[in-house]
Amino acid sequence: MAGHSKWANIQHRKGRQDAARSKLFSKLSKEITVAAKMGDPDPEKNPRLRLAVKEAKSQSVPKDVIERAIKKSTAGEGDDYEEIRYEGYGPGGVAVIVEAMTDNRNRTASSVRSTFAKNGGNLGETGSVGFMFERKGEVTYPADAGDADTVMMAAIEAGAEDVDSSDDGHIIYCADTDLHAVSQALEAELGESQSTKLIWKPTTTTELDLEGMQKLMKLMDALDDDDDVQRVTVNFEASDEVMEQL
Repeated sequence: MAGHSKWANIQHRKGRQDAARSKLFSKLSKEITVAAKMGDPDPEKNPRLRLAVKEAKSQSVPKDVIERAIKKSTAGEGDDYEEIRYEGYGPGGVAVIVEAMTDNRNRTASSVRSTFAKNGGNLGETGSVGFMFERKGEVTYPADAGDADTVMMAAIEAGAEDVDSSDDGHIIYCADTDLHAVSQALEAELGESQSTKLIWKPTTTTELDLEGMQKLMKLMDALDDDDDVQRVTVNFEASDEVMEQL
């Protein structure tokens, strides 16, 4: 999973420098509004909303923007969004999962299919690549949260399944249904996490060279630019040399 972890770090650094920060804020706000509409507007009583708010805070979304997104749900404002997952293949045969929220299924499907086609990919049927991923909880901590052994012990005590520690920090994985309990136990031991969320974790990966990685990044950037797309997950693997060149 080294390549997957490094991709997350690349995306994070890229996001910090991205002038279109408001687009990210908009997507995070949409998730908060939908989560609040589907359950209780109180994050303490709504697990999905709690995760959405935490993720927004980890991306430096202002408090007033978060509160406004929650109020939209209680005031009955905003469109009714439908959640859709698309699956397909990117350059080099990499598996791609696209999670979207839309008020127009036809528009989104057409846009996603076109983006795949224009960037060396191919949109498949539901389930065409999903078997290559597992739904997991992911909790991330900075490197200074503790050394690898300390974090590993805390993760084991919390009921986590796996830990990926590197110079960039610690990524802790758990069963999706255990995310709330594991994250609470970890925070009691290690302090507040950087991020706590549900992810699609690859169970198998596809190796890419530099050209393949460049093409994949182009596809992912194009998908991220779509206002209806919330998250994009891929199962690539790349050597340290290739990652350094990127």
